[in-house]
Amino acid sequence: MAAAAQAAVWLLDAAGLAAADPGPWLARLGASERQRYQRFIRDERRRQFLLGRMLLRQAACALLGLPPDAFTVEERIGQAPLLQLVGGGAAPYFSLSHSGPWIACAISRGTPLGLDIERIDPARDLAALAQQAFSAQESAALLALPEPRRSAAFFSLWSRREAEYKLGQTTSASHCYFLPHPQLSIAVCAAVPLAPTLHAIAALD
Repeated sequence: MAAAAQAAVWLLDAAGLAAADPGPWLARLGASERQRYQRFIRDERRRQFLLGRMLLRQAACALLGLPPDAFTVEERIGQAPLLQLVGGGAAPYFSLSHSGPWIACAISRGTPLGLDIERIDPARDLAALAQQAFSAQESAALLALPEPRRSAAFFSLWSRREAEYKLGQTTSASHCYFLPHPQLSIAVCAAVPLAPTLHAIAALD
């Protein structure tokens, strides 16, 4: 049996960065990234975008042992951004996600992957959301569960579906893994067996 592909999920708690000056981070964006950054209307969404791009660079640097200026990121309309190595070479695969103050980046040399994080919030109308997002059978099974199992199961299924969508695979064709966290549902999926690890940080280099 082939060894599982290695992957790292970097998780940033950005709550403590709310007052940080974005200027140094903005200076590190490429031209297409700056254009997209300016198109966001809400400040919160701008910040999520910016921190996600910085987290991607930090994860890529740690994975390959290269400095930040060894990478460029190109925005693509209707597609995920493209990470490239300056001077050529194979860049790692990655997937980004955010939920509230949390920003996450999954990265791997070995395989494409999809990542989704969701804050576990039992106060949301889970019944209405389940009816909109899931099949009638899935919704009934979720609503039959007692709390707090219902919330955990709902957000696990939600994050898995989002991660599979980003990966571009159906449920039967993907391998999905959940990383434990007290506040989040974290799902990472790949088309091959995966060995994901979690790196939680509260600041950016």
